[in-house]
Amino acid sequence: MQKIRIGYSPCPNDTFIFDALIHGRIETGELSFSEVLADVEELNRMAVNAELEVTKLSFHAFMHLLDRYVLLHSGAALGNNCGPLLIALEEFPLEEIGSKTVAIPGKMTTANFLLDFAFPNIGEKKEMIFSEVENAVLRGEVDAGVIIHENRFTYAEKGLKDLIDLGQHWEERTGFPIPLGGIAVRRDIDMDVQQEISELIRSSVEYAFEHPEQSLPYTREHAQEMDPEVMRKHISLYVNEYSVDLGTEGRSAVLHMYRNMVHQGRIEESPEPIFVNI
Repeated sequence: MQKIRIGYSPCPNDTFIFDALIHGRIETGELSFSEVLADVEELNRMAVNAELEVTKLSFHAFMHLLDRYVLLHSGAALGNNCGPLLIALEEFPLEEIGSKTVAIPGKMTTANFLLDFAFPNIGEKKEMIFSEVENAVLRGEVDAGVIIHENRFTYAEKGLKDLIDLGQHWEERTGFPIPLGGIAVRRDIDMDVQQEISELIRSSVEYAFEHPEQSLPYTREHAQEMDPEVMRKHISLYVNEYSVDLGTEGRSAVLHMYRNMVHQGRIEESPEPIFVNI
């Protein structure tokens, strides 16, 4: 029995996807899985040291770790109208963003990449846990903040203003869905096992769609105080056909991000394939 540690966040979309895999609802053959739950930026940092055999990570972080990890075709978070938002307590002209202090949910997050994609000459940034960004803006510690995850559904009721949808900006500029986060496997894992893991994650997603009620206890356990309606919206927004399989369009979106980063000199072109063999 080969043991595989798989890292993902406690957010509803991830616990929904991986419930069946972790809790033996699908047959996993000679592979045994255990979860490591952490905030996505912590997972990004762990991936720098290749600590886990399989991990969720921001696509932005993944592009910096192509020598260590290869991307699976299942379990990813891509989509339309689901990207990070730039919010503030009071609206201001976006032309002034270069002089503003902006809270970000981690420098390796895709949210930070999309902020730079929209505003290459942005002013000072402050890193913090994604759940603290709203409060930092409300307290006036920063001029604006980039929010992700369930904060998309809560910022307006706190009186915060949406300055720009960074995901929508990406979609309008590129024509591709927004590549937020993917599931990667360490390159030192046997290629047959890499493919098997990808297929098992696909089976776990399909099981979750077919039996959504079975994942509820696991999802609620880690969603803590999250409103049930927010939890439902969170899952429906971030778990979709790209989570089952990236498909041609999803892979094209990831490749476009990769080529953009190579073109800008942020990363070097990789001699290795980006995706696990289909």
